[in-house]
Amino acid sequence: MHDLQLLLLHLKQPEYVHVLLNPWPVYGIASAFFTLAIAVIMKSRSAQMIALLLLTLLGPATFAVVQYGYKGYDRVYAMSNEDSQKWLNVHKERAAKGQYMFYLMALAAMAALVGHWKSYHAARSLTWLTLLLALVCFNLAGWISQAGGQVRHSEFREGPPGLR
Repeated sequence: MHDLQLLLLHLKQPEYVHVLLNPWPVYGIASAFFTLAIAVIMKSRSAQMIALLLLTLLGPATFAVVQYGYKGYDRVYAMSNEDSQKWLNVHKERAAKGQYMFYLMALAAMAALVGHWKSYHAARSLTWLTLLLALVCFNLAGWISQAGGQVRHSEFREGPPGLR
């Protein structure tokens, strides 16, 4: 089986697609956050709009990450030991609780984009709100992925997760 066939086979496994997509909420939001922060400081409207567009797109990307995670949960759970299963459950709970903040961030970014076309005053307030939400989401993504990393990387574990 050559590489392309193997890749196509893996892309049919939701847990594989989840692993491919899960950096988007972390690294994507971090990149867009810093781009937006610099654009606000420099008062570059075009750079702000690019960063806002990226943050708008990361909401649906986060939805895809969560959905593929749910679809791959049973298979990963079945191949995991007891500690990994506990971490997988924590990862799933964190994602379930936190996912809506990413959608809110994307909606705020979309509103700020529209604001840039309609009213600079509205855009400025919405851009600051989006910047705050992006910072929250970046931290939230790190918190969610920290538990996810524990599932397969026992070298980072200090045992099972504590009480939550």
